Amino acid sequence: MTSLENLLEPILHSPRLPELVDTLQKRIEAEKKLRLDFYQNMTPERKVEFIDGEVILHSPARNRHLDTTKNVLVLLDSFVKLHQLGTVKCEKCLCVFPRNDYEPDVVFFGLEKTALIHGDTMQFPPPDLAVEVLSASTEKNDRGVKFEDFAANGVAEYWIIDADKETLEQYLPGADGYELKIKSNSGVLKSFVIPGFHCEIAALFDEKKNLAALQEILRSGN
Repeated sequence: MTSLENLLEPILHSPRLPELVDTLQKRIEAEKKLRLDFYQNMTPERKVEFIDGEVILHSPARNRHLDTTKNVLVLLDSFVKLHQLGTVKCEKCLCVFPRNDYEPDVVFFGLEKTALIHGDTMQFPPPDLAVEVLSASTEKNDRGVKFEDFAANGVAEYWIIDADKETLEQYLPGADGYELKIKSNSGVLKSFVIPGFHCEIAALFDEKKNLAALQEILRSGN
């Protein structure tokens, strides 16, 4: 039995099923109205997400978070552009899921989804790879609702990065949601979604190693 079936089992056999369904339907309709307001009021200047019917406004990030995000972006964007594999976006890229809307720190779209993106796009499909750099205010969602939502809606690879501990966790789809592939602060990271991409994990945190990894990527295109 899947986790979804386990969740539904007690509800399906409850004598209060009609009442529960009515309550859920009202909640869904209320969320639809709130989400429409969110779309109408969002601006490119703010980093915002819509999660469980609430608008989440993000605070400015610490420098370590910004540097790590930039390091990831530089390597992924350079490799993807060089090999024409799709497109990479950073931070204010609103990815629309069936119920929620997220702005991951870095995302990758393969060629199929890239073809859907144009100059005026403000609402993007779920990415093929999502990267979140943890902060105290986002970790609960990064490991909670996003983790579950990404796995359920075709995000084929998810990286959770702890900039303070300089550690990367790589998750891939398993039999029932994501399964941890690696968790490490050393060694080589190999992407399963971006063909051929690899780098030292340390290059995500160290400026000199990031530059060396970038140079290796550029040489690989010659």
